[in-house]
Amino acid sequence: MSSDEPGIPEAPEHRDDGLDLARALTRATAKASPAARKKLRKKDTPRRGRVSGAHPDDRDPQLLDATVSRLVDDHGWDLDLRVHGVFGRWGELVGGEVAQHCTPETFADGRLVVRTDSTAWATQLRLLTPTLVRRLNEELGHGTVTVIDVQGPHLPTWKKGPRSVRDGRGPRDTYG
Repeated sequence: MSSDEPGIPEAPEHRDDGLDLARALTRATAKASPAARKKLRKKDTPRRGRVSGAHPDDRDPQLLDATVSRLVDDHGWDLDLRVHGVFGRWGELVGGEVAQHCTPETFADGRLVVRTDSTAWATQLRLLTPTLVRRLNEELGHGTVTVIDVQGPHLPTWKKGPRSVRDGRGPRDTYG
């Protein structure tokens, strides 16, 4: 097809598969101004002058691992997740026997609070504290755990009612 009139360019040959039309539309969309692009654009045409290609880019579907990692990094949850991972694997890190008698309660500002089920295990765990700090820092990163606060079991209170005696000996037999 040729045009005999001056100023009108010759139209390219039409192909039955429609690739010529798709290429022309893509080029026109990529080069056009934003107002003209809005007129040319349909739902499936590329935006912002980018042409889809064979190579991966940020518009492609992302792996869940990469997306979650980016979310964790953006919110600063890395240390919290590692600490909770240690809480979940407590038995593996300290050993089965120790894990039966103590549990981690909280972690804040380098201080790990561990609760034991008896005062004897609290004493034993205080002796193991340097080894435990080293082992936890291997898992969490150097200097993450600075102090382990070992607390004994929750003991019952003998205070009943509004009145009590300071330094009292607790309940005793008063009959005799």
